[in-house]
Amino acid sequence: MQQVMLKFSERVTFSLRALYERFGYSQYKMSKFEEYDLYARNKDFLISDSVITFTDTNGKLMALKPDVTLSIVKNSKDDTDGVQKVYYNENVYRVAKGSHAFKEIMQIGLECLGNIDDYCICEVLTLAMQSLKAISPACILDVSHVGLLSEFIDSMGIPAEEKPRLFQYISEKNTHELRAALEGAGVRAEAINVLCTLANTSGTCKDVLPVLSPLLSHLPSWQSFEQVVCALPDDDMLRIDFSVVDNIHYYNGFVFKGFIDGLPTGVLSGGQYDKLMEKMKRKSRAIGFALYTDQLERLDTAVNAFDVDTVLLYEDGTPIQEIRRHVQSLTDAGQHVLAQRDIPATVRYKQLLKLSNGEVTVLENHA
Repeated sequence: MQQVMLKFSERVTFSLRALYERFGYSQYKMSKFEEYDLYARNKDFLISDSVITFTDTNGKLMALKPDVTLSIVKNSKDDTDGVQKVYYNENVYRVAKGSHAFKEIMQIGLECLGNIDDYCICEVLTLAMQSLKAISPACILDVSHVGLLSEFIDSMGIPAEEKPRLFQYISEKNTHELRAALEGAGVRAEAINVLCTLANTSGTCKDVLPVLSPLLSHLPSWQSFEQVVCALPDDDMLRIDFSVVDNIHYYNGFVFKGFIDGLPTGVLSGGQYDKLMEKMKRKSRAIGFALYTDQLERLDTAVNAFDVDTVLLYEDGTPIQEIRRHVQSLTDAGQHVLAQRDIPATVRYKQLLKLSNGEVTVLENHA
């Protein structure tokens, strides 16, 4: 049977689907469209608030989906007893980062919804780690906890309306502005030093947990955070970094981002979004992540150095059966073959062969 030459991003997608199914996640299929009102009510949750809309035949304003999580939450059962585990492989439509144009963005991810506990959280984080490793061993998963940061800021007596500004400083590791804002609010120096330490602390679990424990162990979320982190695989790719924060109006616990060497931006993003569930009138909890497989196309050139194994050149007038016989011989040997009369200008090949007078000669060999 002839093998299909898949792109690196396609091979990763098949690998991840198999991984998620081994852990009991079932594939979730959805429509490309949702009522626009769903996104209008939750614009703050979207990476971009630009949405492609159109009027349906029944007069409803519809949108090409810019996000998958909102659709899954809307269409899933609000189960406070059981746990629903789903994964998806979908395209979304939004303005890409660094551009002003809409783009079809491929992503694969999973959601765990319902009565989730610390094991569910640990499993999702583990699958995030394994997803990154399926792409490259040179990867990092940065993990933070919005709940811990929020609890510590609350203990300072900071007004709720000031928290987004403080979180922004923390995400930027801007301890100068962070310290100035806290001093202006009359926060005592000891608490300011702790929060600045949290903003700057980053490293492996074995290095960072001994630093964090004396500072945060009195907070309600610490025990859960420590138990989950300590239960994760002991791997240097896992790093605790409290500058990784996300929308505090939606996320309430673990948040995390994944990075691959060779890609300029994060390729994976996820977290606990119980606050989103509450806003959408759900009593259950949820955690999930998305991996942006369209970014993996940047790695295709490095991983797939060749588009085909062999280019077979033939001359005008060469009998069709003669060409077919040689192509069949090469494909039977497992090669991917492109047969044509001229050397292709844009195709990368391992070897270049020429068929002339019934004989095949090697013109180039790059293997």
